[in-house]
Amino acid sequence: MKNQDKKEMLAAYKERKVIGGICAIKNTINGKMLLSAVADLQGYKNRFKFSQSTGGCIDLRLKSDWEKFGRDSFVFEVLEELEKKEAQTSKEFNDDIKTLKDIWLEKIDSDKLY
Repeated sequence: MKNQDKKEMLAAYKERKVIGGICAIKNTINGKMLLSAVADLQGYKNRFKFSQSTGGCIDLRLKSDWEKFGRDSFVFEVLEELEKKEAQTSKEFNDDIKTLKDIWLEKIDSDKLY
């Protein structure tokens, strides 16, 4: 790969929109969910799909049910998206996402969470 191509790819990566937010991995059998606050929703979704395709569990809190009910009993769902602003630092962005998670935790019955 040429240096110019690498530079263009790096520039495009740096200019991409960063979308974080709140997502859930839901167990369709018992209704429980793992609520996550992530800075890169698409990346986390990709990890979930990879875990499903390989049979590995994405999070140890799900492991028991993942093995009991099977990987196809789980679905990925985006609950709320948040776009990182240009002037926002990564720390500020992560703090905003954590605040969103606290709001979502108040909405959901704790018995439904892993």
